[in-house]
Amino acid sequence: MKFDALLFDFDGVLIESEYLGNKHIADFLTANGRPTTTEESMANFMGYSGRDFVTRLEAWIGGPLPQQWNTERLAENERVLAEGIEEVAGATAFVRSLPANLPKAVVSSSSTRWIRTHLAHLDLADAFGDHVYSGAEHVTRGKPAPDLYLYGAAQLGVPIERCAILEDSPVGTTGAVASGGYVIGLCAGRHCAIGHDATLRAIGVDTIAHDFEDVRRELGL
Repeated sequence: MKFDALLFDFDGVLIESEYLGNKHIADFLTANGRPTTTEESMANFMGYSGRDFVTRLEAWIGGPLPQQWNTERLAENERVLAEGIEEVAGATAFVRSLPANLPKAVVSSSSTRWIRTHLAHLDLADAFGDHVYSGAEHVTRGKPAPDLYLYGAAQLGVPIERCAILEDSPVGTTGAVASGGYVIGLCAGRHCAIGHDATLRAIGVDTIAHDFEDVRRELGL
């Protein structure tokens, strides 16, 4: 193992939620008078959370979100929390194969409720212990700031320079690169279209992985 700890983004790295979530956003905006494709939603909103996410949505439509946005978004979130979302291919087996004593954490823009519920669906409820961190809950500045990665590394007690970070979105990758960790741009999810790897390389990732076997080789496992 080349590194002392692993930091995992969640959506689009461990579960296939990026495509599903952005399709819902695009469908909602289109139905409410702002035609938007899933690809446009991913390009503009993927990786953001909280106020930053809402600000970008409102800038896209040129005004406040329709009143029914919160209701419909909450209903969709509750549906997928109950039903679960499929893993990114190979994610569960990869996490389970890691040495038990290897420090690891989830560092995600999503809520800890979202992360822990879906970890349970994947039978990974115990895989990260207490080390599940949310950009909306644990730091003042979420992604693309580097704060969440630095926070996760500090909680693990490992210098960020000794951490490998798995990220998939341009927003997350920007923060990961800025943190000083070793960044693996994971292009394994459904949302990673042709050219996604080039986008992440341009941001400055240290390497690209197209699946978890690539990740395993890069880590020296």
